[in-house]
Amino acid sequence: MLTSDDHSFAVLAYGESPYLAECVESLLAQTVRTRVFVSTSTPNEHIRSVARRYGLELRANEAEPGIASDWNFAVSQSQTPLLTLAHQDDTYEPGYAEHMLGGMAAVERPLIFFTNYGELREGRKVDDNRLLRVKRRLLSPIGWSGSADDLRTKRRVLSLGSAICCPSVTLNLPLLPNAPFRADMRSNLDWDAWERFSRLEGSFVYDREVLMHHRIHEGSETSALIRDNTRTEEDLRMLERFWPTPVARAINLVYSRAQASNSKA
Repeated sequence: MLTSDDHSFAVLAYGESPYLAECVESLLAQTVRTRVFVSTSTPNEHIRSVARRYGLELRANEAEPGIASDWNFAVSQSQTPLLTLAHQDDTYEPGYAEHMLGGMAAVERPLIFFTNYGELREGRKVDDNRLLRVKRRLLSPIGWSGSADDLRTKRRVLSLGSAICCPSVTLNLPLLPNAPFRADMRSNLDWDAWERFSRLEGSFVYDREVLMHHRIHEGSETSALIRDNTRTEEDLRMLERFWPTPVARAINLVYSRAQASNSKA
């Protein structure tokens, strides 16, 4: 039986995001309250003041900064078996933790839990657009059952793109590698992790309800990676794990055009 004591949110804070407090408030407003701490490699007065305001412990990563380093550090700081890496610009619906605990408890060996999601564009919640519909179709093989434990299904939902929204994911740490994220990718370290996790014994658990919102703005890391072509290059590397190179290149051409919606309403 899983309880609120089994889960933590690690708020990944970087720089001076104006959205950090909004993210924290959404975590503290959960219908089932779990632990929340702030993790950063850029400790500054803005981050410290938000942590103080909400009474949160602040953990500082003193290793060389980088996305994989920051995420793995947050993982290492968790005192609970279940951990959600909450990105500082995003928000969570009040029922996220409650749904997550129920979903994880419903299967024998859950590897990760993740949810449907919407976007935040100019402060407005957008729960339906072309890219979101595509990602939901990609996840449809497990959408109705709510979980997948066979290798074929887990890999099928990853084979045409990164359909799993990273900040919607809760990790079941005892069943995963100690440092789950690898530094050889900047954009697709999450897709890379899910692909490796898909080979492990256990289930991917998916909740079809929109339980978090991912903020889209020009200052986001995702937007920057799209602009400098890193995203497209890494997408091809990932697709080649599932398809022969000519097929992977064709899929990547279509997929890269969809990235334009990251900056368009």
